[in-house]
Amino acid sequence: MKETPQPEGQNASRLIQTVFPQNFVWGAATASYQIEGAWNEDGKGASIWDTFSHTPGKVKNGDNGDVATDHYHRWKEDIGLMKELGLKAYRFSISWPRVIPQGKGSVNQEGLAFYDRLVDGLLEAGIQPFVTLYHWDLPQALQETGGWGNPSIVEDFACYAELLGQQLGDRVKHWITLNEPHVFAYAGHFGGFHAPGEQSLELANQVSHHALLAHGRAVSVLRALWPDAKVGITLNLSLSHPASDLPADRMAARIADGQLNRWFLDPVFGRGYPEDMLAFYGDSAPRIEPDDLDQIAEPIDFLGINYYSNHFIRAVGADENPLGYSHLSPDELVQAGYELTEMGWPIMADGLRELLVHVNREYHPEAIYITENGAAFNDQLEEESVHDDRRTGYLREHLLAARRAISEGVPLRGYFVWSLMDNFEWAHGYSKRFGIVHVDFETQKRTLKDSAKFYQRVIASNEVPLMS
Repeated sequence: MKETPQPEGQNASRLIQTVFPQNFVWGAATASYQIEGAWNEDGKGASIWDTFSHTPGKVKNGDNGDVATDHYHRWKEDIGLMKELGLKAYRFSISWPRVIPQGKGSVNQEGLAFYDRLVDGLLEAGIQPFVTLYHWDLPQALQETGGWGNPSIVEDFACYAELLGQQLGDRVKHWITLNEPHVFAYAGHFGGFHAPGEQSLELANQVSHHALLAHGRAVSVLRALWPDAKVGITLNLSLSHPASDLPADRMAARIADGQLNRWFLDPVFGRGYPEDMLAFYGDSAPRIEPDDLDQIAEPIDFLGINYYSNHFIRAVGADENPLGYSHLSPDELVQAGYELTEMGWPIMADGLRELLVHVNREYHPEAIYITENGAAFNDQLEEESVHDDRRTGYLREHLLAARRAISEGVPLRGYFVWSLMDNFEWAHGYSKRFGIVHVDFETQKRTLKDSAKFYQRVIASNEVPLMS
């Protein structure tokens, strides 16, 4: 019986293919609240993350995104960094309250103008904009009327999508409706450690349903405006492995997979919600109206996948977690031989290949983009350099895993490293650095890390060098 997971063998026999297909999209990703700052400038409304981060005790060290990396004022400099790196694409998100301060109604033209300038600047630099409509910073005004728990959010989001489509769709050809609805539904409304800080499983399930409905409406809206647009959704996906062969752990891993993966993938790809999860949630399952599932299943042009690690799951009592499962602890993972990032996540590069192959086999998406992949490490700036060898190794191994997935038939079209630069890492504040560009949060000085120079070489050659 396998009682503990085993780490991947570093010298395992494998076919190494290092060259990527022509026209593969090399990019980097960010999110509005994490980098923009200017939290109350030029007519911007408050977001739920403004409110949450200003609430004592919610964010490590009392940090907030008021300034973040000041991208709102330094966007030209940041595009210059992207151009220096050779990026082919840049994935960023729109701040909903920056363009519609109350979430509906009056439009803030200054906010729209910022994104007009950003898109134009990217195109002038030869960089494709990949726009995410929602990366968690809901207008606070909408939260005060129920937020994602209010059915009216679906039409509010559709109107927001229509505004952005009308404003930017002549230049933006790739749209992502939502980033990680699992996280903002459950971390924000069940775990309570993300904005808006609610703790109700029933509410979280309803939020997830409204989010998927909003996604479907936005796909329809954008496609009606721009028939040639490519529209998708980004999901955070991880395979859930049982911590042992015990039946209870195997069942717990199945529930974890259902809660994280199948709950979102199944309805998006036309299968409806998984029956086992509807039964599991029981009275906490969302209210589903006629035609809802058809709306959610509006065909998408691509699936965005955010991957950081796979999970090892054990069964626990309802007093520990109402969902009946927990993840192995960082200490247990270390004892099993895994190297961890600063987030306490095990490094499982081949898990990316495993996940991509699984999703392609089960759901057959037209195209896939890795819309986030990266790692936080304890970076040190020394004499204008950051020698982040562990991140460089992480990126190399994950890129090789992505290339192996392509060789196994996965329609992978692009890769976006998370993140372009160090930034505000949600409830962790500024304590975790994911960027390939170092940011001094006092001076806002940007410095290319060694991992950025590695990625620069990857992009230039369309190949993963096996040695740095």
